[in-house]
Amino acid sequence: QVQLVESGGGLVQAGASLRLSCATSGRTFGIYAMGWFRQAPGKEREFVAAMSSRGGSTYYADSVKGRFAISRDNARDTVYLQMNSLKPEDTAVYYCAADRSSWATREDYMYDYWGQGTQVTVSS
Repeated sequence: QVQLVESGGGLVQAGASLRLSCATSGRTFGIYAMGWFRQAPGKEREFVAAMSSRGGSTYYADSVKGRFAISRDNARDTVYLQMNSLKPEDTAVYYCAADRSSWATREDYMYDYWGQGTQVTVSS
């Protein structure tokens, strides 16, 4: 069992930056692919970014490409999402997720473990 705890969300103005963190429990973090998803009010959950277990592969949603960056520190069992040039449409609850397959994927059904989410609100 893996537990994921997100942090770093908040209320910011458009154009600002935030860095989300997702701390994981257990000793097997290094074998999991990690992903970030988000869900805005009234909308379905959507893919944001993903990284393979060793960091060799990354994927981004078109809407965040060039503004967001996913990274991981396997020594700290933590994955990050650096979010720059935030826009009001980035407002959502952001979730991190772990996939035992180790391959990065955009598909939420492939992920085995999920965090509780952290709120990001971007004002115009």
